[in-house]
Amino acid sequence: MLINCKGQLIDLSIPKVMGILNVTPNSFFDGGKYKNEDEVISQVDKMLSEGATFIDIGAYSSKPSAEFVTEQEEIDRIVPAIKLILKHFPKALLSIDTFRSQVAKASIESGAAIINDIAAGGLDDKMFDVIAHYNVPYIMMHMRGNPQTMQSLTEYDDIVKEMLFYFSEKVKKARSLGINDLILDPGFGFAKTTDQNYEVMQKMELFNLLELPVLAGVSRKSMIYKTLNITAQDALNGTTFLNTIALTKGAKILRVHDVKEAVECVELFGKMSL
Repeated sequence: MLINCKGQLIDLSIPKVMGILNVTPNSFFDGGKYKNEDEVISQVDKMLSEGATFIDIGAYSSKPSAEFVTEQEEIDRIVPAIKLILKHFPKALLSIDTFRSQVAKASIESGAAIINDIAAGGLDDKMFDVIAHYNVPYIMMHMRGNPQTMQSLTEYDDIVKEMLFYFSEKVKKARSLGINDLILDPGFGFAKTTDQNYEVMQKMELFNLLELPVLAGVSRKSMIYKTLNITAQDALNGTTFLNTIALTKGAKILRVHDVKEAVECVELFGKMSL
């Protein structure tokens, strides 16, 4: 499984780690933590040195209670961060967490390598055209509605079957536009109850039927801390456990806040897979 990131072929047959960098004031875990250039550079340096293959930058919190951010404000947050990071780390592979085509366009033109879309084009009908035009890898997540409405849209007859149909339709559309590199994200926590999240995790190997790499993003999410009656700050151990389960189910990318621990998961999993 290879994806082309700015001319560099990344082999996902060995799972990779994607470090999360939120340049928002209100992310559920690290909102407001990286407020100036030195803090951003220090965190990126830490994640890269710990073994992150990708850095995923978000400038618009997708938690249900997050306030609206204009498209221009999102661009004004994310483009300077891209330029700053690439100035200090020219070889860094930056993924941009956005559902807006104009933010994606500005980000790619500033040097981003991947677009990570929580709505898989569902919140901006021009997104697929932008991805096709620039031919960058595209992470398509499963979600219903939008971040403000998703938690009221959790009725499914067969959640995994319906997700497979959702992804099949998205893949068909992407392929018709010539988009080459696609990655699937089950969207843990998005339009899913806690029990549904665990059902999806339990059956996650079924997404391999689509013959595309799967990204698992469970880092410090409520499916962990609400189940254990702890806080997101105390959810690293639970994150590590679920990351390990995700690897056994075929995940090729782990999207995490804590890179060192995820890289260790991948390394130990590799030993078990020999």
